[in-house]
Amino acid sequence: QVQLVESGGGLVQPGGSLRLSCAASGFTLDYYAIGWFRQAPGKEREGVSCISSSDGSTYYADSVKGRFTISRDNAKNTVYLQMNSLKHEDTAVYYCAFRWGIVTMFGREYDYWGQGTQVTVSS
Repeated sequence: QVQLVESGGGLVQPGGSLRLSCAASGFTLDYYAIGWFRQAPGKEREGVSCISSSDGSTYYADSVKGRFTISRDNAKNTVYLQMNSLKHEDTAVYYCAFRWGIVTMFGREYDYWGQGTQVTVSS
């Protein structure tokens, strides 16, 4: 059973930075994707970024391009989301998710989800 544990959320001022971590466990095969998704109050869940374990290919939502960077440490089975120049509209619960196979930004394609970590951008 794949398990995901997110960490790194918190309160930050506009323009500040946070780094989220997603530690994955419970699997041995090395062909999977991990995505970050977020959901703000009253809004639908949206894909933020995702990364492939095999070739490291990455994808970003237009709203975070140039500000967020996703990276992986395969030895630790951990994926990071570095978030810079944070804006009020980045406030949401951030979830990481896992799927076997190719990387995709569609949340419905992911099979396992973490519990989420709150990110609040406020002055």
